[in-house]
Amino acid sequence: MNCRLDMSWWDEKPLAAMNQEEWEALCDGCGKCCLLKLEDEDTGEIYTSDVRCSLLDGDTCRCTDYPNRQAKVPDCIKLTPDKVTEIPWIPKSCAYRRLAEGRGLAWWHPLVSGDPETVHKAGVSVRSRTVAEADANTEDWESHIADWPHWEPAD
Repeated sequence: MNCRLDMSWWDEKPLAAMNQEEWEALCDGCGKCCLLKLEDEDTGEIYTSDVRCSLLDGDTCRCTDYPNRQAKVPDCIKLTPDKVTEIPWIPKSCAYRRLAEGRGLAWWHPLVSGDPETVHKAGVSVRSRTVAEADANTEDWESHIADWPHWEPAD
């Protein structure tokens, strides 16, 4: 007997083979990649802060000018299949990272749940947890280091 589970396109297709529409659909809308990163000058260690990019809407967790983000924020990183596996600060919960690691999409991902709110209800997104870049205390960046962006719920 040949038993095959019903698989979705994201389970069948490698990241590098996805078209632009498929690639964009994988974003769960958590906003974690848009949190400013802090680098320890002595050790080179990267820390995620609770300060969001100036273009990230703290309520919707979406970029307010996605098509022009790299022109407006020069250090904005455009994720690619190669970069997903090379950038160490990509959150464990990130759909791109999960697929690259063979873990599949989580239950709370909008493509799985059918509801874009599950990423927020599951506590995965940055909604209501961040400080606008313009309001951040730049005299005390260490106070903005956050551990919660590295958390992900159990599958």
